[in-house]
Amino acid sequence: MRYFIHLAYNGEKYHGWQIQPNASSVQETLERAMSLLLGVKISLVGAGRTDTGVHARSMTAHFEVEDELHDKGLLVEKLNRFLPPDIAIYDIRRVKDDAHARFSALSRTYRYYVSTKKNPFKKDFVWRINGSLDIEQMNKAAEMLFRYVDFTSFSKLHTDTKTNNCKIMHAEWTRETDTDFVFEIKADRFLRNMVRAIVGTLVEVGKGKMTVDDFCRVIEKKNRCAAGNSVPAHALFLVDVGYPEEVYMI
Repeated sequence: MRYFIHLAYNGEKYHGWQIQPNASSVQETLERAMSLLLGVKISLVGAGRTDTGVHARSMTAHFEVEDELHDKGLLVEKLNRFLPPDIAIYDIRRVKDDAHARFSALSRTYRYYVSTKKNPFKKDFVWRINGSLDIEQMNKAAEMLFRYVDFTSFSKLHTDTKTNNCKIMHAEWTRETDTDFVFEIKADRFLRNMVRAIVGTLVEVGKGKMTVDDFCRVIEKKNRCAAGNSVPAHALFLVDVGYPEEVYMI
């Protein structure tokens, strides 16, 4: 029987979601806890992989067990007591046998936090930069993302992905305060390092170092070296993974 597990984590101490040799990962930590509590080997398949240091306010993974879980709420409670403080389980839901945490997902949404003001209470979750940002120009450049599907320029080099095509559904900067900015982007899939590379390039636009036309040319070159630097991981959050409602069992 297949289940979706919905969780959140602070990625500071982990080398991403996916199991890594000789490195701590969220997947490994959660699999170990679930295997111990359920008394059987549990293997998790995540909706995607978050990089080292990236956080998730909403992550989904699936797992299978032979027997039905009759008290999923109790398992959630036990897992939250057993797991370290930087991983939290929200719920566990029965899904159809062919439901897949990765391939059934319709969308993923990320948010990246930037501030032009030093704040000791936000330093672990916000990228602090110097100078001002032109949010209007950054949003004009962000709108250009809808015109393209090949985002090779924003992909980490030498990955095993078969295609660099993605469908961007939403991309927008909002201003939380005079000095705090949030970039939200939603797509059917993301390439390795894609969001951080896009943010780094859009910030170049916001600083006046690149025009909107320059931003388009970066995408069209299909060359990672043409884009801006990847911004730090600690300010990036996976905030939603969308699924069709029919994957869930009533």
